[in-house]
Amino acid sequence: MKDIDKKTRDLVISFQKNEITEHIIYEKLSERTKDRKNSEVLKQISAEELDHYKFWRGFTNEDVKPNRVKIWFYLFVSRFLGLTFGIKLMEQGELGAEIAYGEISDKIPRALDIAKAEDEHERGLMAMIDEEHLRYIGSIVLGLSDALVELTGALSGFTLALRDTKLIAVVGLVTGISASLSMAASEYLATKSEEEEKHPVKAALYTGAAYVATVIVLILPFFIFSNPYICLAVTITNAIIVILIFTYYVSVAKDLPFKKRFLEMVAICLGVAGVSFIIGHIVRLIFKI
Repeated sequence: MKDIDKKTRDLVISFQKNEITEHIIYEKLSERTKDRKNSEVLKQISAEELDHYKFWRGFTNEDVKPNRVKIWFYLFVSRFLGLTFGIKLMEQGELGAEIAYGEISDKIPRALDIAKAEDEHERGLMAMIDEEHLRYIGSIVLGLSDALVELTGALSGFTLALRDTKLIAVVGLVTGISASLSMAASEYLATKSEEEEKHPVKAALYTGAAYVATVIVLILPFFIFSNPYICLAVTITNAIIVILIFTYYVSVAKDLPFKKRFLEMVAICLGVAGVSFIIGHIVRLIFKI
């Protein structure tokens, strides 16, 4: 191997650390994954990361310890938020490394080839990973988005029309549960008629569960606070937080744009809430509630 200067050596050591860290992450994920197909995919990625580590070691003749904090973090994320999300999130953190590969390509020409091969190989292998909940992400989005728009709008209308937090909470809960059953039934029939790979019952359960979970988050403030307007403000804040978290999750897991989807969903949610609030005021005036 040809000699390299200190700056390049430091970069190469950082590459080594990153490669050995990701080798261990993929290896441990492959051991934890019950699905045999996914496990084999992860083992292939792990082996490639180890090969790259050995390539960089050829320039430094030095072993490097992995980043234990990074290992713990991505194993934790993958366990609780899904394998695909954890790996995609880790890939996003590698953008800086790709830039660094370009910086040393004049001294180590093969650096760009390594970066390109790693990116293409990992993306190809990632496309092979199959997770059930990602197959049903459309059903989850359906339940969550409908609950956010419909219930936020309904609670806005109820707030001005009724002005009683407990009554609003009860009416909202009944409305939400009824709507969740309706949405689950609709998703069951739609999935069954489309003859997709998704199982109709599972699709219905994912839709219903997402709807009910959102209903609980949105209605909870009305059981806690006594001022209906404070409750509504907290509910709308909760809705925006739910949109933020879920939109980010989907954008990472499915490689979709985040900002546009997030702003669009917030605009729809707030727009419906505003219209419903006005309707509630009109109803209150007409019926003199």
